[in-house]
Amino acid sequence: MEVVNAGVDILGNEVDGKKNKSYAGIPEAAFVDDVDAFMALEENGGDADKVLRRLDEQHSKYKFMEYSLASKRRRLKNQIPDLENTLDMIKLLQEQRDNPKEMETEFLLCEQVYFKALVPPTDKVCLWLGANVMLEYTLEDATNLLVKNLEAAKKNLEHVAHDLDFLRDQFTTTEVNMARVYNWDVKKRQAAKSSSSKLET
Repeated sequence: MEVVNAGVDILGNEVDGKKNKSYAGIPEAAFVDDVDAFMALEENGGDADKVLRRLDEQHSKYKFMEYSLASKRRRLKNQIPDLENTLDMIKLLQEQRDNPKEMETEFLLCEQVYFKALVPPTDKVCLWLGANVMLEYTLEDATNLLVKNLEAAKKNLEHVAHDLDFLRDQFTTTEVNMARVYNWDVKKRQAAKSSSSKLET
């Protein structure tokens, strides 16, 4: 039985009546509608290579965020069934508490190895909290803790799924921006080339 502390991310709260687009604070990629005006901005200075490098760096950051969120989603998807199984076991112990007869069960000793045991009626249980820490709880306290952690894990899983969807939109926007800036640069070079060839003739 393992309980991992799963705190709820408070960034998901509504602020000024507007729901946050990202729970993890992922910056939103602005769509470049007018490429000429965008390239004329002081920070861009009409330098397509500089802008493309910056957009590529932003794209790489989004990739890293996606990897991090996907890892978190995998961890939460593994954690939720563990919490549910632990809760089921505690409910069984609560049902057997008033029964004077020992309960026969099997528990996981290590991967694919189970051990038979006789469990006497009990009103206490030990839970792994992580970082090699185990604490003893009453069955009621353990149930409350597990329910709270299960709700937090499910909420965090929803937040991560939302952020991954939001991140996919940012990928698309950044890639479209890169294509638009690249096409702008190609047109600019072609126009410069045709004007220089006209001057020569």
